[in-house]
Amino acid sequence: MSLVQENLFITPVYFDEKKEWVEKLNKISDPYIIKAKNKILDTKDFGKVHHSVSIIQDINLKEFLNYINSNAFDILNNQGFDLTNFVLATTELWVQEFPSLGGGNHSPHVHWNGHISGFYFLKCSDKTSYPIFHDPRAGRMMNLLTEKETSKITLASSSINFKPVPGTFIFFNSFLQHEFVIDYGIEPFRFIHFNIQAFPEQLINFKNK
Repeated sequence: MSLVQENLFITPVYFDEKKEWVEKLNKISDPYIIKAKNKILDTKDFGKVHHSVSIIQDINLKEFLNYINSNAFDILNNQGFDLTNFVLATTELWVQEFPSLGGGNHSPHVHWNGHISGFYFLKCSDKTSYPIFHDPRAGRMMNLLTEKETSKITLASSSINFKPVPGTFIFFNSFLQHEFVIDYGIEPFRFIHFNIQAFPEQLINFKNK
């Protein structure tokens, strides 16, 4: 083929590993998960995902928050966005654990009014749930053809999954639709989820007056 190819409107996903944080962040997360589990009166927790309250204010997470905000800024900046008059802030931060009896999952969704979202995996294995990302181009779904090989990532792929290990970070633009497949409760599955938004400086300064 002699045609010159340019890949337009690319949808990136970013990865990092901080295995050295797993033990510490699991200990910080434990009380939040215990409290979330105590809200369920039925001891049979099949299908009931345990969501914590917001953990943004936890002083033990300062390093974590600095890290995700710094990376969010670099991602948006390197993507070509002008952040000169914007301030990035974590708007949502919580830890969740899928039920021990199985059935935990998240249906496909996006995070509204945000710019960067992500996960940090605390407990997972090749026997647990994992995230799937879907092609965000709605118009493409109107006449989608069958893929030749669904096991390969190609320009024909309509969804892509990733198998994390404890310590894996995943960052992505908040418009990217994602889900978590059904977990069978064979081994623990826990992760921290975060959403980051870019606020106009004018708005921040106005609120601080």
